[in-house]
Amino acid sequence: MDMGSNRMTGEGFPVLVDLVDRGLIRILDLMFVKKDDDGSVTGMEIADLTGDGGLDLSVFEGASSGLLAQDDVEEAAKALEPGNSAGILVYENLWAAPFATALRRGGARMVASGRIPVPDLLAALDATEAAH
Repeated sequence: MDMGSNRMTGEGFPVLVDLVDRGLIRILDLMFVKKDDDGSVTGMEIADLTGDGGLDLSVFEGASSGLLAQDDVEEAAKALEPGNSAGILVYENLWAAPFATALRRGGARMVASGRIPVPDLLAALDATEAAH
């Protein structure tokens, strides 16, 4: 999640907390990085990213499964323009396990899975809407 220009409003975090509270997802890792104007990359504290006390993310402290490594941070940093920041999120879809278990009990097996990038999904919805 690119946070453009190092301005984090926190608008999406209540939604993330709600997904966790409802048992739909489990946060495995959450890390923030920023790329300074000179191109240097630094990690950011989870508890207060804005520095003004207004965005308290302490609820996510301890979300560190060890799945994210330095090369993941470096990869994310490559995608950032100088002066921008990003959150790196690894989560588990908790709703998926019971569904997959039920399918397996019925004799089904997973042969492929994947994600559709949000811009592609929005473009497809726009195209469908334009066609109708």
